[in-house]
Amino acid sequence: MNNTASQRRNKHVILNQAKLKKAQKVLGAKTETEAIERALDSVIDEDERNRRAWTAHERFLRAAARDDLQIHDAFGRLGAE
Repeated sequence: MNNTASQRRNKHVILNQAKLKKAQKVLGAKTETEAIERALDSVIDEDERNRRAWTAHERFLRAAARDDLQIHDAFGRLGAE
């Protein structure tokens, strides 16, 4: 993430101090601001990974259907939902 001063804005938020301190410790952040920045980066990265995984999953299913392949449910989970 690009953290130039022009992209930063002051925000007034009310946060749970205990959660913030715990996140700061978990993330290894020196400041509360750094903890929030790292947490936001983590959420954004996770969303990108999920999006890519779903895209790959959908491509796999389309390819399997196109090639008339049967998918074996080794763990018995495909019909569980």
